[in-house]
Amino acid sequence: MSFETENLEFKVQFTEDIYKEVIAFANTDGGVVYVGIDNNGNVVGLTDVDQEYTRITNGIRDDIMPDVTMFVRFSIQDHKVVRITVSEGTNKPYYLKGKGLKPSGVYVRQGTSSVPASYEQIRQMIKESDGDTFEEMRSMEQNLSFEAAAAAFKKYGVQFAKEKYRALGITQKDDGLFTNLALIISDQCAHTTKIAVFGDDSNTVFKDNKEFGGSVFTQLEDSFNYLMLCNRTAATFKGLERIEKQDYPEEALREALLNALVHRDYSFSGSIIINVNDERMEFISIGGLLPGLSTDDIRIGISQPRNKNLAEMFHRLRLIESYGTGIRRIYKLYENCPVQPTIETTTNAFKIVLPNMNAVQKADVSPNVAVTPQIQKVMDYISENGQITDETVQALLKIKKTRAFDLMKQMSGMGLVQAIGRGAEKRYLAK
Repeated sequence: MSFETENLEFKVQFTEDIYKEVIAFANTDGGVVYVGIDNNGNVVGLTDVDQEYTRITNGIRDDIMPDVTMFVRFSIQDHKVVRITVSEGTNKPYYLKGKGLKPSGVYVRQGTSSVPASYEQIRQMIKESDGDTFEEMRSMEQNLSFEAAAAAFKKYGVQFAKEKYRALGITQKDDGLFTNLALIISDQCAHTTKIAVFGDDSNTVFKDNKEFGGSVFTQLEDSFNYLMLCNRTAATFKGLERIEKQDYPEEALREALLNALVHRDYSFSGSIIINVNDERMEFISIGGLLPGLSTDDIRIGISQPRNKNLAEMFHRLRLIESYGTGIRRIYKLYENCPVQPTIETTTNAFKIVLPNMNAVQKADVSPNVAVTPQIQKVMDYISENGQITDETVQALLKIKKTRAFDLMKQMSGMGLVQAIGRGAEKRYLAK
């Protein structure tokens, strides 16, 4: 019969397993480890208690991360036994320095045993210790390299040195461990950007697809270069003058891609999705709007960055000018286009759609008819809800029945909507 409990552990002599016990107690509810006592509680004693005491104290200091010594007290009893009293730590998870933040390095107390923690337990401990801001939490992967990030910083004339890591948010202030922001910009970043090119408007017939990984800086450059390959140039003639125009404003593609990379929710696995067809490009990123924001707020330039340190880093590199200006700039680039970009959001996703300007001009839409704020509001409502009725138009725009009828007739003539049904059953869908 063992006399060990959830908070009591006996060791006959010193072994490195003692570090696992200390880690488990510090990660759970604390406890006491006696070295020199067998499982039955019998004092066996240590041959050289002073030497063993030194080995134990040095090992716990050097082999456990973060520093746990402030939660550990040592004493020698009867010149035979070393008592190690461990309090619950405040900077969990504690782990074996040689193993890292993974189950083989992180232990918790379960009954009378110290067992490897699950990945979910590790993530939960990090969240409780570091707060709920993902980019500021300790990364579970600490073996990181930054070749792409260093090249990007050099390209834009900003110093990237280890002494700058803490100020950039790449390492934590207390222990110097890499944060999730470091993981995002590292060459080991697990998130990717997927681009699919379709041969039909409903995005069902694949023509080509690419997946770009690595550092977000690598993804930014590779994805943008590929999108520019998809950005065809159409030529028209005005008299003898040849006029060339790209399908999409280059700056609009850049801003939409930057918005997806900087503001996505990296706490979720999965990829940024970009769909391309002859009519439009769709940029879909994980993570809906932060609480309190609406799509109207985003359009006029109000921004609350989810990844503040990442956004600040891109701002420092002059990749973005300031918070909220990117979406506003996209709308400015499309101000003379009869079909405007649209924004759709769900709880867990954000999508911005850029119309193909050349395709819009070819469609039966008069380029001389500007999209008014009222028309844009109706189009946004249809984009978010799938359809709209005459009664909803009146309520949405606070206009009378006759004006609503004329507006929807105008939008039908512009090729923006199509009417389905008649009378009370009539509704309008995007064309």
